[in-house]
Amino acid sequence: MDDLADFDETDLKIVEQLRRNGRATHQQIAKAIDIAPTTVSARLRRMEESGTLRVVAVSDFAVHGYHVLIYIGIEVTGRAPGDVAEELAQFEEVFAAYLVTGRYEVSVLLALPNIEDLSQFVAKKFSRVAGIRSITQSIGLDIIKFGLDSVEDAQ
Repeated sequence: MDDLADFDETDLKIVEQLRRNGRATHQQIAKAIDIAPTTVSARLRRMEESGTLRVVAVSDFAVHGYHVLIYIGIEVTGRAPGDVAEELAQFEEVFAAYLVTGRYEVSVLLALPNIEDLSQFVAKKFSRVAGIRSITQSIGLDIIKFGLDSVEDAQ
C-alpha cells in the first residue's frame, strides 16, 4: 500500500473505528465491523509498516491531574536564552520550553494541578533561575485543539 487510495473498504472501516475510539482493541474493532480480530491485527500492522497509518497518543492533561495550563513569555537578560530554557525545562511542572522570536526569547508551558500552585512555583523555583528579566503569564482557559491533522504535519 503506497497510498491512501490503496485502502479498501475494510481498511477504511478499521480506521473509522480507531477514530471513534483510539483505545479500541482489535477484538472490539473486529466485532464492530464483523471481521476476525486477526484480520484487524494484520491489516493494522500492514498499514503501519507501509507508513499509511500512524497511531499517535494524545494525553489529556486533566486525566493526569493537571487542571491549569499557563503560558509564560520570558524576557532574558545577562544569560543565553537557551541556557535559561534548559534550566526551566528541568522543572517537573514545565511541560514544554521553547526558544522563540519576538518580544520574548523563551516561551514555557506550565501544567499545574491547581491555580494556587502557581505562586509556589514562581516563588520557589522560577525565581531562582538566573537571567529572567520579566515574565508575562496567560492562563489557558480551554484547549480547542491539541494534536495533528495529518501525517505531513508531524514530519
